[in-house]
Amino acid sequence: MTAVQSPETCTIPVSGMTCAACSGRVQRTLERTPGVASAAVNLMTGDATVAYDPSATSPTQLVETIRGTGYGAELPVPAREAGDAMEQREAARRTEMHELTRKLAVSVVAAVATMVLGMVLHGMTDLGRYVLLALTLPVVGWAGRHFYVRAWTAFRHHTADMNTLIALGTGAAFLMSLVATLAPGWLAARGVAPDVYYEAVSTIIALILLGNLLEARARGRTSDAIRKLAGLRPSTARVLRDGTERDVPLGELRVGDEVLVRPGEKVPADGTVLEGTTTIDESMLTGEPAPVAKHAGDQVVGATLNRSGAVRFRVDRLGQDTVLAQIIRLVEQAQGSKAPIQRLADRISAVFVPVVISIAVATFVLWYDLGPAPAYLHALIAAVTVLVIACPCAMGLAVPTAVMVATGRGAEMGVLVKGGEALERAGDLDVVVLDKTGTITEGRPAVTDRLGPKPDEAVRLAAAVERSSEHPLAEAIIAAAGSTAIPSVQEFAGVTGHGVTGMVEGRRVAVGNRRLMERERVDISAVEADAARLAKDARTPVYVAADGHLIGLLGVADPIKSTSAAAVTRLRAMGLDVVMLTGDTQATADAVARAVGVDRVVAEVLPDHKLDEVRRLQAAGRVVAMVGDGLNDAPALAAADVGIASGTGTDIAMESGSITLMRGDLGGVPLAIALTRRTMRVIRQNLFWAFVYNVVGIPIAAGALYPVLGLRLTPTMAAAAMAVSSVSVVTNSLRLRRFGRDAASGAVPEGA
Repeated sequence: MTAVQSPETCTIPVSGMTCAACSGRVQRTLERTPGVASAAVNLMTGDATVAYDPSATSPTQLVETIRGTGYGAELPVPAREAGDAMEQREAARRTEMHELTRKLAVSVVAAVATMVLGMVLHGMTDLGRYVLLALTLPVVGWAGRHFYVRAWTAFRHHTADMNTLIALGTGAAFLMSLVATLAPGWLAARGVAPDVYYEAVSTIIALILLGNLLEARARGRTSDAIRKLAGLRPSTARVLRDGTERDVPLGELRVGDEVLVRPGEKVPADGTVLEGTTTIDESMLTGEPAPVAKHAGDQVVGATLNRSGAVRFRVDRLGQDTVLAQIIRLVEQAQGSKAPIQRLADRISAVFVPVVISIAVATFVLWYDLGPAPAYLHALIAAVTVLVIACPCAMGLAVPTAVMVATGRGAEMGVLVKGGEALERAGDLDVVVLDKTGTITEGRPAVTDRLGPKPDEAVRLAAAVERSSEHPLAEAIIAAAGSTAIPSVQEFAGVTGHGVTGMVEGRRVAVGNRRLMERERVDISAVEADAARLAKDARTPVYVAADGHLIGLLGVADPIKSTSAAAVTRLRAMGLDVVMLTGDTQATADAVARAVGVDRVVAEVLPDHKLDEVRRLQAAGRVVAMVGDGLNDAPALAAADVGIASGTGTDIAMESGSITLMRGDLGGVPLAIALTRRTMRVIRQNLFWAFVYNVVGIPIAAGALYPVLGLRLTPTMAAAAMAVSSVSVVTNSLRLRRFGRDAASGAVPEGA
């Protein structure tokens, strides 16, 4: 039996696509190709993402398949550094815009010249017709040539797209004018006036090129967030090699290099601080403006800004392995994905062009049979107007433009959305399930209270003993000692279930619970009320005694993150039910829930029981988001309608959920949900106006208002309307770039 190879995935840049029908044709062709498991072609990004069997086909063959549909395609160039692919795409976009600008200039000059000469040479002579033909030929033969070439290619493949409509509309007008120029007597002998429509041909092509240029410019703006991220990388790094400092290009940096970063400089790569203390501006990762303190042993992320001190760090990751590269790759994948709502537009676009051609033919017949004289002229103009105004561009751009802008804006704010499907599902949420440890709380114990006769002395002596302990609370007590010199301990002993003892500076020190104090015969009556209060607030009381006398009572707990209560309040204000799931005790869970404002608590549950709770909510018809750290909550994250992984900039659980919060606190959850709601609102607006444009525009172009009001559209007016419709959809999507800019950090914008 022959082993079946696992599918591989490649992303191929595709050029020349101008509408949803174009991308749809490329996608259908790829899906029918032997060896292709799936294909997704995105009009906005100009990419085809293909999963294929490497034993049956290859990227080279896939490129040739795409070229066979009449569109350009190139093998993807492997990018060593994050953002290289974006730079290559941006260069291609600039080339496209330059070419469109040149073609537009020629078309505008020809359109104005033919219009002016047409008025000057009223009562057209043979010479005048030839002059207008000479002015129009560069437009048809060069500036608009690609419309006709692509239309012919589509015809050969038994399909039709926007280029078909443009080619039929302008081609019919041009051929009619050409016959009137070359054989006016032949037309006159048959009772047909030898009129020409060269100015309409040039003007229509000029307006369509203008629309294409504006779309290309607007599409470029949708990727501004990615370009900004990619542009954050410094060009050089100051490396310590052979005992000397030297500046090297970023491309020459190697894993293991020791790099110096001074205040005001950017960190060139991901690594670990070896020496020095500083604060790092990580707002490009988290959206948080407050700098983060860094010490020896802490992780730093490439492209972040060093604010205060000088540090020396070891390079751990470069190129495509860095956090920045992962973010860019994730956002690019999201921008290339399709939301489920896009399927409706795709289905309509697939049959749109043939339907429009049929309507144009019917329009010609009706005007020819029922219209006023000269019937052939009115019939031709009406049919051409229908062909020109009916463009599926707006429909095809309605969803991907909004997805691109939203995912880019989310990345700027520290919210990474995996794609259109996650955006759509998150917009319909009605319940949010929160993990406690590491999500609502910090996830690591800390000393929260210092009580008793000598609290500072208690911390110092307890840290000395606990330094030899492996108990989870030991690290919290040692951290509480801070920079205080911690003495050494002798005769250390652990008392299972009670605490630890040892000799410190000649004194017998005992650190532990009430039972240990009873065993050591220590009187704790003076702090019993405080201990009861700590326990009620879900804080673990830790007694510290020296030579049989109580010197302190420490409260140890997993601190609640400073943003948790405000985030829960915002979620509830957005109409969402909030549930907390935790494996902790009921008393501790209730105390945390009271502190942050959560009404419903499910405590003492294992990870698989968290999964059961998510499924129970879904079975009740709820749309559920699960928020967790992406590790022990993975089953529940995967089962939820939307999994939101809470992490940090250097430890991102990207595979655990459909949304990742770079910020690592709950403040990003209402922000992410508000962004998805706003995005879905924009998508629905786009689709509504795209449908309305065609539903209203096509009948008017066919002459529906003529019998009642005597009004008709001209092909030129139709071309202008088509361009405006596409640009308006893109412009509406670009409004998402302003999302959250007028709000405080982490706040949910008005109306979200």
